[in-house]
Amino acid sequence: MTKLSVNINKIATLRNARGGNFPNLVKAAKDIENFGAQGITVHPRPDERHITYQDVRDLQPIVKTEFNIEGNPVPKFIDLVLQNKPTQVTLVPDSVDAITSNAGWDTVKNKDFLKEVITEFKNNGIRTSIFVDPNLEMIKHAVATGTDRIELYTEDFASAYEKGNTNAIKPYIACAQLANELGLGINAGHDLSLQNIEFFKNNIPGLLEVSIGHALIAESLYEGLEVVIHKYLKRLQ
Repeated sequence: MTKLSVNINKIATLRNARGGNFPNLVKAAKDIENFGAQGITVHPRPDERHITYQDVRDLQPIVKTEFNIEGNPVPKFIDLVLQNKPTQVTLVPDSVDAITSNAGWDTVKNKDFLKEVITEFKNNGIRTSIFVDPNLEMIKHAVATGTDRIELYTEDFASAYEKGNTNAIKPYIACAQLANELGLGINAGHDLSLQNIEFFKNNIPGLLEVSIGHALIAESLYEGLEVVIHKYLKRLQ
């Protein structure tokens, strides 16, 4: 079964819209775990516009499943991860002003930088993953960084699938096959939803984990968190 890690950034966005502490992020994380999700993902950005650095500190002692912290490995982020020691850190090359992540790492140009950061995290017992486009060259060179896993950036697949183009899965299959051959674990995320998750999961060999936030929270507005999480878990079996 592919694990479901729920990204709770959007819950933090809703809270921050009014200030205060409602909805309560810690309670939401506990509920999400109780509903069956196997992980909690957060992506603190430098401007802390949704998840704050304090949120990470508050969540660290209460998350009982896998805790995944995503972000661009700037010094402040690296320090946060090392202080809180999550199960996994996912490195994402997003710019400071990015609305959301929109590209994977160039693992050729950034090999030395990524290797240095990943080595530090692994020396502290933190599993590492790097965000990559479905590009065979980027997968091939990801091995040299020392990362444990890759996270396939799935926006292109999701956009094409919505238009009825199921062939958009092909580069992801090829990348997953190569990753498996190279001994890299496979995660995936971005714009995965109840509409496309089962097709994606059934076609990607060795898919270990998906991180889903925006769609899952939006779907939960209509059906509730518990119902939606159970639907994802069923599709990921």
